[in-house]
Amino acid sequence: MQQHAFYEDNTTLAQYLEFNYGEQWHGEPNFPKELADAALDAMDGRPLGRALDIGCACGRSSFELARKFDHVDGIDFSANFIRKCREMAADKQVHYARPEEGELVTYHERTLASLGLEQTTARVAFHEGDACALDPSFAGYDLVLAGNLIDRLYKPADFLTTVHERINEGGLLAIASPYTWMEEYTPKASWVGGFIKDGKEYTTLDGLKDMLAPHFRLLGEPRSLPFVIRETRNKFQHSFSEFSVWQKVSA
Repeated sequence: MQQHAFYEDNTTLAQYLEFNYGEQWHGEPNFPKELADAALDAMDGRPLGRALDIGCACGRSSFELARKFDHVDGIDFSANFIRKCREMAADKQVHYARPEEGELVTYHERTLASLGLEQTTARVAFHEGDACALDPSFAGYDLVLAGNLIDRLYKPADFLTTVHERINEGGLLAIASPYTWMEEYTPKASWVGGFIKDGKEYTTLDGLKDMLAPHFRLLGEPRSLPFVIRETRNKFQHSFSEFSVWQKVSA
């Protein structure tokens, strides 16, 4: 299955709606909320004007950021995901059929009110877009959040080497990724890290440091954020995403 087809599949959509708005599994917190909270903590007194949630999936992080930011743009490559984001923003609720076993599903309604997010909708806008070729109008942000994105881009360097153009001076880039590089998403020549270079291990963090160095400095040490994606009643993906924060500096 091509990468774009995977994210347009209705089963995948239901899994990601559950991931964003559903129950918590195996003792782990809701990842999109934790991701937004970590990014908000990193702002630490910086302006909270405009934020970009790139790779926003079904929108939970965007709504969470809008608790504090004046405006949040959520962008995702998946038309299905953006359709559900807009539905949640307009209706303040979504419905989906959660996979259970084989063809069996259960039906669920999730609301922004139950999450304390019903007042955020006026400050959020959702757009279809390609992180590797974003429209120039998406600029002037105090925060760009890229959650579980870079290892699913066909050319992550195109995003990483131009993202500074979208961030205000002193603003932040927050990246979270499990670094699960796979050739069906990203040609091996375009991986940011996870290979041998000059006879030594070259990690994705090494690659991020090299690509971002001209315009960013790493703030503090990266940390791991756990996440659980429920596929069916009996199958879960339990993973960890490395969260790093980068401040834009004068070139």
